[in-house]
Amino acid sequence: MRHFFLLGWFWLIGCCGAWAQVPQQPARFELALEPSNSDIQVLPLPDSSVILLVQEESYNMKPDKLYFQKLDAGLQLEWQRPFTVERDYELVRTCSESNQVYALYQSVYRPTHLLAVHLDGRTGLIKTSSFDTRISRDIFELKALGGRLFVTVLVDQHLTILHLDLGTQQMRFLPSVYEQLPAQFTFLADSVTKRAAFVLTQTNGMKSRLQLKQLSQDGMLLRTEFIQAESERNLITAQLSPGDSTTRLVAGTYTLRDPRYSQGLFAADLNAGTTPGGGRKSMRFYDFLSLKHFFDFMKPNREARIREKGARRRAAGMPMRLHYRLLMHDMLPTREGYVVTAEVYYPRYRYSSFGGPMTNSYRQFDGYRTTHAIVCGFDRQGNLLWDNTFVLQNVETFEIQETVSLRPLADGRLVLAYLDEEAIRYKIVDRTTPSPNDLTVPLRTTLADKKEKPSYTSQEALVEWTRGKFLAYGYQHVRTEKGPARDVFFLNSIVFD
Repeated sequence: MRHFFLLGWFWLIGCCGAWAQVPQQPARFELALEPSNSDIQVLPLPDSSVILLVQEESYNMKPDKLYFQKLDAGLQLEWQRPFTVERDYELVRTCSESNQVYALYQSVYRPTHLLAVHLDGRTGLIKTSSFDTRISRDIFELKALGGRLFVTVLVDQHLTILHLDLGTQQMRFLPSVYEQLPAQFTFLADSVTKRAAFVLTQTNGMKSRLQLKQLSQDGMLLRTEFIQAESERNLITAQLSPGDSTTRLVAGTYTLRDPRYSQGLFAADLNAGTTPGGGRKSMRFYDFLSLKHFFDFMKPNREARIREKGARRRAAGMPMRLHYRLLMHDMLPTREGYVVTAEVYYPRYRYSSFGGPMTNSYRQFDGYRTTHAIVCGFDRQGNLLWDNTFVLQNVETFEIQETVSLRPLADGRLVLAYLDEEAIRYKIVDRTTPSPNDLTVPLRTTLADKKEKPSYTSQEALVEWTRGKFLAYGYQHVRTEKGPARDVFFLNSIVFD
């Protein structure tokens, strides 16, 4: 018995060592700037370089200092290119396509006036284009495709797309996308097929479905099709697979009643055709109770009670209604098919009371909390192959935004990671195999053998770079053992391979 225990102990140590793959931080770049007097956008490029868009605040009514910087794969500065915009313009969105970078500015006093700045990330050449939309003011999203910009804007309480052709200096609103608020849709700009795809949610108050529209890079409508379920399920939102059009998978969330909450995931092969009732022949549904790891964020006893309750209701022919809100990520192509990632969140409220004998109470919105991220592997026909979960800590925001970044490793595993102030939290996922959720490593503030410590980190973020690599960035106040402290904007390369 003693020998069996020792053998099991050594096996456990070996497994933990395999999962605890510590990321390396081989490079760091710093700018002596503070968040109070600067704004910096980070755009990783597929050739392992990085573009920074830097805005330094000026005083005495002088224009702000604006410039692009290009860093190589070792975060060494290659070149810097200054540019100017009129003082009343402010940056609203940035995006990139291949090695091309785009920044969209909007006039504060004339919000229908836009300025598009285009940087060639290879040569450093900068071009600007001015547009007057006349009617659009609110801008929500920016994507680039074939050198054209697709801008999601609000016009007369409808979401639509403003198409900007920087080559011809022409603009137009796309009539094929014009959805009344409240509306939600996902947008994929696929550089492989040179097509833009919109997945729109439509409802009549009782039943909801998805409408898929494909557009050319010139904004011409190429295809429209509907995606709906023939059962009592309603489709909420979805993502479309990128790349080769011979494989077209759509995956997203569905509900049994309230469209605010997800009951589970669905997936469908769009090339498999439709049924006489208008449904998809290949549509498959996966209730969260059927996923092996969805409830890993709970304590074991609570998870057991929920699963037991779900089993009892299923045996009685009554589904157990679940109430989860999910933020879907873009699909990640793999050798087997695709990986679908989604973050689970909920709104938080503070409750207060006031008054004397007749006490009144009210609640105040206090942001969102993200509890965990689910990651699921599907084949190209929409069959669920595996699922796993990354339990998150200390993730609270006032906007619904992606927190977790995901990259594939060379051996086929996946790494999920995010920044929690000065710590990198991460998890290594090997299909459905359980693995630790609490792996952390501190951000390095220097590559030299010096004793330094950040006293605070702000506006921190971690984004995908290239295979097995991430970029961590933000502002830091760094204290040194000898010498003065420094305030910097930093970039760290995070390498898992």
